[in-house]
Amino acid sequence: MNPQQITVLGATGSIGLSTLDVIARHPDRYRAFALTGFARRDELKALCLRFAPRYAVVPEAVEAQRLEGELRAAGLATRVLAGSEGLCEVAAHPEVDAVMAAIVGAAGLRPTLAAVEAGKKVLLANKEALVMSGALFMQAVRRSGAQLLPIDSEHNAIFQCLPPGYGDGLAAVGVRRILLTASGGPFRETPAAELAEVTPAQACAHPNWSMGRKISVDSASMMNKGLELIEACWLFDARPAQVEVVVHPQSVIHSLVDYVDGSVLAQLGNPDMRTPIAHALAWPERIDSGVAPLDLFAIARLDFQAPDEARFPCLRLARQAAEAGGSAPAMLNAANEVAVSAFLDGRIRFPEIASIIEDVLQGEPVVAIDDLETVLLADGQARAGAEGWLRRYDR
Repeated sequence: MNPQQITVLGATGSIGLSTLDVIARHPDRYRAFALTGFARRDELKALCLRFAPRYAVVPEAVEAQRLEGELRAAGLATRVLAGSEGLCEVAAHPEVDAVMAAIVGAAGLRPTLAAVEAGKKVLLANKEALVMSGALFMQAVRRSGAQLLPIDSEHNAIFQCLPPGYGDGLAAVGVRRILLTASGGPFRETPAAELAEVTPAQACAHPNWSMGRKISVDSASMMNKGLELIEACWLFDARPAQVEVVVHPQSVIHSLVDYVDGSVLAQLGNPDMRTPIAHALAWPERIDSGVAPLDLFAIARLDFQAPDEARFPCLRLARQAAEAGGSAPAMLNAANEVAVSAFLDGRIRFPEIASIIEDVLQGEPVVAIDDLETVLLADGQARAGAEGWLRRYDR
């Protein structure tokens, strides 16, 4: 059997690197067909030298030419493409079997949609693509026959706990609600009055998971859980009211599904993204991920608590956007991306992330999403609104 050809969008990020770790453990089953990177040029080159992909993609044409020359000098025939067109090409390439969609933020929308429209097996780690485009994205999945498998540990857990027929509606398979677990992040017990003084380094120091800077800040603000709530609604055809967020500090139970007969099914495992990656790569089979077995005796206890939306207003804002529908989730995501970037750059304080998002959502009308252009327009308007807030703040 020939190895499956895998495109890894966002190969130099934490999800991309974990994906390549799993691929390397199964050279008879998988081969890296294309690797893409944004800012970490040296890391992408090193990955190309190790995995010898057919293609690589970088942001700019000049950089693509330079990297391709260096790889040829090292004896590799890797073609290096550039920009959004290059990303879409390697996502939809006829020889590709599966695409790991792990580009962070709105930048991942077009190539992820390209993979979907080409009917690929899509391993969705880029939750923002689904948050932004919602119904358009799911319509494209159904139209093309693409296979969509969630990579977020929570959604992968839900997927594993649902029966095969859940696509016909949660009520039809006896599901009462989805319980979406959250660690609570590094500020779960930080007094609210002290949040204005926390630093980007503290926000990025997640107690359980190793993640990139943007998603680490999202976890600290609980916006990550808000985006996951919206994603869960689209993936599993759930209403926002059917998705309940539960703070679970140990990050051992990755999510639960509550059935009408009183049964609650949960998926447990060590907090390591290689587990959902291996599950989705091999589904419906199972393969070794390299993750250590779960030691329940060492864990000893599992704790749960309700989220504090006064401390973490981003979760409230995300639920409101989910209930509003239309362009609201795209605007929520765009404003958050601008705000998080400003926080990481030291321009604003941590609580002002939520202030920017709320200001944008209150200032922009919600419109129906009929096509990709409408999504991108809402995204652009929200970014402009957030940048306007920052300009006023900087004065």
